[in-house]
Amino acid sequence: QAQLVESGGGLVQAGGSLRLSCIAAGRTFSDYSDYSVGWFRQTPGKEREFVASFNWYGDIYYKSSVKGRFTISRDNAKNTVYLEMNSLRPEDTAVYYCVADRSMVLDGTTPNYWGQGTQVTVSS
Repeated sequence: QAQLVESGGGLVQAGGSLRLSCIAAGRTFSDYSDYSVGWFRQTPGKEREFVASFNWYGDIYYKSSVKGRFTISRDNAKNTVYLEMNSLRPEDTAVYYCVADRSMVLDGTTPNYWGQGTQVTVSS
């Protein structure tokens, strides 16, 4: 079995910060360091969009609008990926999904594994 479980979402004022965490559980992720991991987000009526990824070979990518404000990191010993979000804006409001794949996680890809999502709401 494979599970991705997000936490850390919530309500914050514009300019504030939140830290999302996602732990990967199950035998599938016994070799977690071989997986690329990342975050997508979705707002009602829109398609899911790529936010950030930390690929298994070490490269990191960000959506242009979050670059400089968001930081993705991972702790392979804990099977966990983090998304530190600073200077949050109302347009960052969305359900944030943790993802994982043995291949690359990039803008335009559809990762194999998805979490259930965590709501982030930024008030103006």
